[in-house]
Amino acid sequence: MTVKQQWAFVGIVVLILGGGLLAATRILGDELFPVTAGSKAPDFRATTIDGAPITKTIANYKGEIVLLNVWATWCIPCRTEMPSIQALHDRYAARGLKVVAVSVDNPGTEETIRRFRDQYGLTFEILHDASGKIRQDYQTTGVPETFVIGRDGVIRKKVIAADNWDSPANRALFGELLGVPESARGVGEDAPSASSVPVGTGAPGAAQAPTRP
Repeated sequence: MTVKQQWAFVGIVVLILGGGLLAATRILGDELFPVTAGSKAPDFRATTIDGAPITKTIANYKGEIVLLNVWATWCIPCRTEMPSIQALHDRYAARGLKVVAVSVDNPGTEETIRRFRDQYGLTFEILHDASGKIRQDYQTTGVPETFVIGRDGVIRKKVIAADNWDSPANRALFGELLGVPESARGVGEDAPSASSVPVGTGAPGAAQAPTRP
């Protein structure tokens, strides 16, 4: 075999391996690169729901402690957990917590989303991903699903299904991430608007990584 033939053979092998890797990534992407506690939070694109739409991405929250909630107005469990998310926001917003709730409702439903927000008295940031692509990007299996993201962009906790986000365990988690002294976390106290969601914070469906801010 000549040198030219050898290089041709090497080139063919590289192409085959590259094609196989690309195919495996597309077919087994979720298995090869799962979005879970300890992995980097993927990017997403969603728009504001008031006035002229403004597109937000994960870059808008760089260096922040973020609770990213994927939800929909038609989702009953989403309605159940929203008061506890609002209570957590009320507790820690001044300490730097960013709550970002991304609706995956159909296109053209911004008014429905606004009515939902007003009905539940939600004051944290609500965005709309009309394409629903965030569900693919974050490999969600339904709604609600929630991701706690650290300042370094790494997912600290992932919860599938509704949770009580103002529970003592979750208050402690966010207090640690935000650097709030234990005496100021209110752990063990009931927030005025806390939800009575009968769900746990360490129940099946929850994955958690070490809580480094």
